[in-house]
Amino acid sequence: MEKKSKMQAEKHLTGTLVLSVFTAVLGFFQYGYSLGVINAPQKVIEAHYARVLGIVPMDRLAPNTSGEDGPIPSTVPSTVPSTIPGTGAWGSTEGMLAPPEDPAASPHVLTMFWSLSVSVFAIGGMVSSFTVGWIGDRLGRVKAMLVVNVLSIVGNLLMGLAKFGPSHILIIAGRAITGLYCGLSSGLVPMYVSEVSPTALRGALGTLHQLAIVTGILISQVLGLDFLLGNDEMWPLLLGLSGVAALLQFFLLLLCPESPRYLYIKLGKVEEAKKSLKRLRGNCDPMKEIAEMEKEKQEAASEKKVSIGQLFTSSKYRQAVIVALMVQISQQFSGINAIFYYSTNIFERAGVDQPVYATIGVGVVNTVFTVISVFLVEKAGRRSLFLAGLMGMLLSAVAMTVGLVLLSQFAWMSYVSMIAIFLFVIFFEVGPGPIPWFIVAELFSQGPRPAAIAIAGFCNWACNFIVGMCFQYIADLCGSYVFVIFAVLLLVFLLFAYLKVPETKGKSFEEIAAVFRRKKLPAKTMTELEELRGGEVA
Repeated sequence: MEKKSKMQAEKHLTGTLVLSVFTAVLGFFQYGYSLGVINAPQKVIEAHYARVLGIVPMDRLAPNTSGEDGPIPSTVPSTVPSTIPGTGAWGSTEGMLAPPEDPAASPHVLTMFWSLSVSVFAIGGMVSSFTVGWIGDRLGRVKAMLVVNVLSIVGNLLMGLAKFGPSHILIIAGRAITGLYCGLSSGLVPMYVSEVSPTALRGALGTLHQLAIVTGILISQVLGLDFLLGNDEMWPLLLGLSGVAALLQFFLLLLCPESPRYLYIKLGKVEEAKKSLKRLRGNCDPMKEIAEMEKEKQEAASEKKVSIGQLFTSSKYRQAVIVALMVQISQQFSGINAIFYYSTNIFERAGVDQPVYATIGVGVVNTVFTVISVFLVEKAGRRSLFLAGLMGMLLSAVAMTVGLVLLSQFAWMSYVSMIAIFLFVIFFEVGPGPIPWFIVAELFSQGPRPAAIAIAGFCNWACNFIVGMCFQYIADLCGSYVFVIFAVLLLVFLLFAYLKVPETKGKSFEEIAAVFRRKKLPAKTMTELEELRGGEVA
């Protein structure tokens, strides 16, 4: 049966399907690039902000009475190519900038603008994620992705031109607009990919969302090296470069077929849905999938339109919504961002000469194991990989804590921490990284799916924002014990997943929805789903 399923999957993997999925996940590539690109040139951009705002580091505002050079804050380098306000002349910052009226407020102003530059991206995503269902149903999946791409192009253009105006304003505006784009794209892309993918390939193609994200992050890390684009001359190009991917996606979308499920179930265009299926599946008979869509359409027609509020109040959807939200929370609160934050510091303490390259190595491992998860997800199943990933991350977080706490006593503990970093990233990409992006679309049928994706997307973005805003304070408070918090959270997520998250491998949307229609069923659903199918799918 497994061999037959594999042959069917290969038969359904057509050029049009590959093009459509590749084009769609370019939206997630832009998401990953935007997440990672702001970190590498931080010091250079902050120095530029300081010049534009006329801000001088605190130690430059008064003579050093000791006669020795004091430490230079890391936010503004001691000597950088700078434009003197009002003159356009280039030279050292030393003694050339007039102090601001309120010197004590200067570092806080700079910190505020930088924090806003980083966090406004997540705010944009939170705001726009609520409109995913409306725009996806109103315009269709392909047209919606076409329209929202304009936001990405505009946002990247503003960042690319940041040196030609008030850079802090242009970057904040550009990040906010690209955040709006990524919030919409992070809902539209899984919706489209899940609807155009055959059942046998839905999981494998769904993991490409995460692969696109980590690829975007990795490329932004590499291009952000100071000898490439992460320098004072080229950083605007670095920030705006994902606009190229936006333009590529815009033109490729013109070649992609609309979702046959959208055409058949939402618009009732039977012939157009058949044509779309034939383009996506090749010469395969579309009637089997049409029959499945008809069943789903009848089910949706018997229901009233599902709003976000009804997802929580109706017992029919409540369990599925809780699962959808918890997998998003577990992805963001797993500690993966903390790992990337701490990795360079740990590599430095381990004696690595170029810790930035070791951090890029973590990004490479991140990407490689995301590729591996593409092949694992259809063999091992979503539930199994999600559980294995959470368990591995939990053990890695414990090892990380032990390594950090004992590092001052035993130098070799730094290697324990280094190994824990790589294992943590590997287990994240096995399950908690890719699976939340597509399992939400699998848990709901056509009717409630747009609303479910919208609320799940908002939850993901909100958690992203909370982690970004709070982690630094928590890390300062807890020090080496910060990973204890993530270990406890991972244990909670592991128990929840074991009890509640169902297996969705190889199942139709209706079969998965049937699990939640039963009376408060626990997560041991593989056998029950097989009974629903009558053993049809292996």
